[in-house]
Amino acid sequence: MKDHIRVNGQDGAFAAYIARPKTSPTPAVVVLQELFGVNADIRKTCDELAEQGYLAVAPDLFWRQEPGVDLNVTSESDWQHGLRLYGAYDRDAGVKDVRDTNKAVRSLPECNGMVAILGYCLGALMVFLTAVRCDGVDAAVAYHGGDTEKYLSEADRLRAPLLMHLAEEDEFISKVAQAEIKDALASHRNATVYSYPGQNHAFSRHNGAHYNAAAAALAHGRTNEFLHRQLR
Repeated sequence: MKDHIRVNGQDGAFAAYIARPKTSPTPAVVVLQELFGVNADIRKTCDELAEQGYLAVAPDLFWRQEPGVDLNVTSESDWQHGLRLYGAYDRDAGVKDVRDTNKAVRSLPECNGMVAILGYCLGALMVFLTAVRCDGVDAAVAYHGGDTEKYLSEADRLRAPLLMHLAEEDEFISKVAQAEIKDALASHRNATVYSYPGQNHAFSRHNGAHYNAAAAALAHGRTNEFLHRQLR
């Protein structure tokens, strides 16, 4: 299919959704999914990035467990399905998949050699882990990354420019955890953490129960400026 590519990773091949800009070569953004898989929201995010002039690629992070997961954020049964996949997800193996995706995207003729990673929830955690464990990340953007606080001992290895968005009322990332994240990254000149008062988890996600247009626009505007500064 024209809107998918295959990534030949070190542990096997997996699919990735791709959205191509009108002109190329151009910088690329690897978009990392939530627990719902590469669903309509993630594909729309890729399409929007392509409209902004980026090559956008979203790898199937659940390919080892269940290839092709595409869940609906408004379905309770899909939520439970996604939570089961999330709970069993091998994060260390996932870092290898993101690294393999970055390598594959960088070699595409449509890419100019610059690759950023951007993720939501599970994907945001994988952004952080990839940014501290792997070379070759030109920019990293994390939206409300659950469990990031559990890996802050690795923060000193951060090399890539990092932009992080946190919702102050996030029901999955406690205020204590948010404070720990901010404290751990405060000494890193290449890390910026923005906090959004009154906002809940996934406030910026398409079709999210807590979607807030004003806060989402602010966060996305900051992301756009960050990506343009780091990649252009």
